[in-house]
Amino acid sequence: MEATLRWSMITAIAPVAWGTTYYVTGEFLPPERPLYGAAIRALPAGLLLLAVRRTLPRGSWWWRSLVLGVLNMGGFFALVYVAAQRLPTSVASTVMATAPLVMTVLAWPLVREPPRARHLAAAVAGAAGVCLMLLTASASIDPVGVLASASAMAMSSCGYLLGKRWSDGTDTLATTAWQLLAGGLILLPAAAAVEGRPPALDAQALLGFGYVTLVATALAFVAWFAGLRRLPAATVGLVGLLNPVTGVLLGTAVAGETLTGRQLAGLALALASVTLARPATRRAKRKRAADAPRVTSASPPGSRTAGGRHVGVSRGMRGRPR
Repeated sequence: MEATLRWSMITAIAPVAWGTTYYVTGEFLPPERPLYGAAIRALPAGLLLLAVRRTLPRGSWWWRSLVLGVLNMGGFFALVYVAAQRLPTSVASTVMATAPLVMTVLAWPLVREPPRARHLAAAVAGAAGVCLMLLTASASIDPVGVLASASAMAMSSCGYLLGKRWSDGTDTLATTAWQLLAGGLILLPAAAAVEGRPPALDAQALLGFGYVTLVATALAFVAWFAGLRRLPAATVGLVGLLNPVTGVLLGTAVAGETLTGRQLAGLALALASVTLARPATRRAKRKRAADAPRVTSASPPGSRTAGGRHVGVSRGMRGRPR
């Protein structure tokens, strides 16, 4: 249980960091350059992690890194950048809040983790909580932005599960670096062809990209993939609900606003959904302990087990003919 809680807390670093990305992107980064914005985010982070680990892909990890780089990094970053520029943070975060439900369903065919009723209910409740927190009648809906946000959510959900399926003990820092570099290298020529020259970056933009690259990309993705290797996909998906929760709390803190009763109810519902995955771990451990054969430390040498039940040999019977 302690290990599960520890890895859940490590995994939570990612959605908390990502929850700040919409605000930073909308306030500090240059608009109308989603491809360059995604490339500038991915490449420096990948180079930093590669410099730390200094390991190149081997065998199937060459093409795996390319596939995951497109799903988790290149295509995902570009679509998120578009969504952040065209949608209010509330709408974009609400669309992304459906990721736990998508991951829970897709985990069955991709990583052989059948969906449990508790996880499905938690995912639905979490999405409902996010809606209560964020959606208002005045929220503007841009169809292109909604499509970009939904596509980013679907791509990343598939990419995360494929990364879990292909996990073979290869170092997490290395695989994250390869994905970031693959995604960034694919984005650069596309950005040059579609958007022309790179955008001019002032001090504010450099500061924004520095934060997004180091914290919301390098650190966040290492924490996310490390947790995904060690926790069920449904659990990781529910932890991801901290993304919109962070966005709401950050927006409230920056704007100096207070949460309404409906928003507080949504916040409580989303946070409760995050915790619903933990009891299953405790029950599973208790069940495994109850089903395991019981062998006491005082068992005499030569004792046997029959049908999972310990059969001892009394001292008085030793050495006596039958």
